[in-house]
Amino acid sequence: MPASAPIALDAMGGDHAPEEIVAGAVHAVREHGIAVVLVGNPRTLMEALSLHDALAEIPIIRAEEALAMDEGALASLRRPRSSIAVACHLVRRGDASAVVSAGSTAGIVATGKLRLRSQTGVLRPALTVALPTRPTPTVLLDAGANAEVKPEMLVQFAHLGAAYAETILEIAEPRIGLLTIGSEPEKGNKLVTRAHELLSAAPGLTFTGNIEGHDLLTGAVDVIVTDGFTGNVALKTMEGSVRYAFAELRKTINESRAARLGGLLQRQRLRELSQRLDPEVHGGAVLLGLNGTVVIAHGASQARGVSAACVLATRLARQGVVTRIGERLGNTHRPHRLW
Repeated sequence: MPASAPIALDAMGGDHAPEEIVAGAVHAVREHGIAVVLVGNPRTLMEALSLHDALAEIPIIRAEEALAMDEGALASLRRPRSSIAVACHLVRRGDASAVVSAGSTAGIVATGKLRLRSQTGVLRPALTVALPTRPTPTVLLDAGANAEVKPEMLVQFAHLGAAYAETILEIAEPRIGLLTIGSEPEKGNKLVTRAHELLSAAPGLTFTGNIEGHDLLTGAVDVIVTDGFTGNVALKTMEGSVRYAFAELRKTINESRAARLGGLLQRQRLRELSQRLDPEVHGGAVLLGLNGTVVIAHGASQARGVSAACVLATRLARQGVVTRIGERLGNTHRPHRLW
């Protein structure tokens, strides 16, 4: 596709659609120079764009329907002309470089699989997030696309995550860790113990062994592999813990004059920490393993989060993460389909 192909932004998906989605698109265009096309109801989107005096800056592609936030995977079949379906079709045709949506995760995953199809050899696409570790982020997958998996799929997730780390984080040899209940190879259920065996023997992967929940934010590895059920629980537990910690910190700072003074002196560091741990800053999750780039922003994303998702999608498309995945899987033994 041409380098100038825009981001196809599902303007009707998300808790704050379309107003915040449109505001995020305007920010991405004006502040980051990203080409964006809005997909959704033209009349509604024209009204939203006019509030930003941006009617001439961002084109609109008509979509007859939209997936509601509470609709699941079957909605992708019931609504073939939904905004997310049209956005995926634009990528498939080469008229857009990537899809961004803050809509229903289940609906986006199902629509992406139906419209873009899995890359050759990919058993299941995986939802991938970057955890805010230092000095570089840690890639976690699957974060919710596949609640039930086979051991062979976890090996493929490792390759998907490694491709992401190589292209986006510029890590030459990403260290792979398997999330389970103990560091010993025999710790875990049958899925994990068999996956450990396969990962240990897998060519092209630097597998360092098992990791536990307390290692998620330590930067012990570059890529963390798990099933979608465990990954989603782990991710949401971390998000809730961060919110709780900051709420308690604010409460403590306001308890006394001395504490308020200390908070004032550390204001810049606290602001930097808050920003680093804010999910909206990182742009969202990436659905890896499809014939196209799909970024899923947080459902509650506002303009800043939508803009960050467009930035992430642009970077993924420009740096060729889809191509890198194809190269990785092409250099390894292609597994048989498991169903």
